[in-house]
Amino acid sequence: MSLHKKLLMRPRPPMPMGPMKSHGIGRKRDYTPMTWDHYFETIQDVAVGDDGDGDTFRVYCSGTAGPVLVLLHGGGHSALSWAVFTAAITSCLNCRVVAIDLRGHGDTHVENSEDLSAQTMAKDVGLVLKALYGSEAPPMVLVGHSMGGAIAVHAAAANEVPSLIAMVVIDIVEGTALDALHSMQTFLRNRPKCFRSLEHAIEWSVKSGQIRNLESAKVSMAGQVQRCENPTVAFGLSTSLAEGIMEEVDEEEETVAPPHTNELVQIRSQSEAGTNVNYSWRIDLSRTERFWEGWFRGLSSLFLSCPVPKMLLLAGVDRLDKDLTIGQMQGKFQMQVLPQCGHAVHEDAPEKVRMGSSSTLTFFRPCSQTSLVIKANVCKICYFITCKPSPPDPLPTFRSCW
Repeated sequence: MSLHKKLLMRPRPPMPMGPMKSHGIGRKRDYTPMTWDHYFETIQDVAVGDDGDGDTFRVYCSGTAGPVLVLLHGGGHSALSWAVFTAAITSCLNCRVVAIDLRGHGDTHVENSEDLSAQTMAKDVGLVLKALYGSEAPPMVLVGHSMGGAIAVHAAAANEVPSLIAMVVIDIVEGTALDALHSMQTFLRNRPKCFRSLEHAIEWSVKSGQIRNLESAKVSMAGQVQRCENPTVAFGLSTSLAEGIMEEVDEEEETVAPPHTNELVQIRSQSEAGTNVNYSWRIDLSRTERFWEGWFRGLSSLFLSCPVPKMLLLAGVDRLDKDLTIGQMQGKFQMQVLPQCGHAVHEDAPEKVRMGSSSTLTFFRPCSQTSLVIKANVCKICYFITCKPSPPDPLPTFRSCW
């Protein structure tokens, strides 16, 4: 018998007698999915191409006036990963939001879903925006996370968005991304292949640390997994920690031991023998490997060459490579670091991004005064947006409220 099975079978220590205060440790968390309409105002499938039966891109929108924030998600995710962020940013900025399911992701349907080259997806972004706004497009800001950040850079460099006035790239740097590609297939092999339910997928995403914000996971995981048309039964799958999820024993108990009591943790396989498999990943990322290097190779120089105000948001300063370090010292872009956050910065701490707390990104934080007064309660991104056709060079220095 394996060691971890022996540990699981070991009897629990006796519980202390008498009434105990509940600290919320063992209470069952709610993993019920949330729908898109809690965060976005409208949803539509945008057809691109000359014929009406061509490719269609799922788009989520909010706002009716102001500049357009075009949100591009990371690999394997969907536009729903921006849901909680959208609600936060539209509550403090007069802007519009367009979140796009990129090719091969979410509910977008294209004839060639396997062509995930940077050039093709950058062109897709331009075509979708042209279909939405025509030739008289409003000012736009590209905001991309991870793979979506790389696509934003490629789209800007290729002038796919002519009305572009600013760009925000979230937690993607050429050197770090290229180094990580060597271990990406291992990561993909070690994650669960399927889930018994959408709630189970949400639970795994939170407990594995993929998404640290439960609210965001409850809305965004629906864009990452899909119901199997013919549910199968999985037998003999691994019960390793990488494929399982940790669950507290007696989760539904209202009275629990104090926080310092060691709780017995059981490792439960996400696909136990004889269990119906109802949900699987929408996209098999392992089959997209041939495009990975093309997303990131030369990204730093391409980013620095884009002739619009730029913001780079990182989850740690160690991600900055040599070219970007030099560019940042030369003032070619603004940078903010959010050290206490995971890779999915916009999902993990959207409210803190809006509030501008000291331990999180202050990029969208309202600010009452700058060294160049534009209007009351202006923020740095608003400065980029309202300075047309382009802000002065060099950019004015913002005061200590930033």
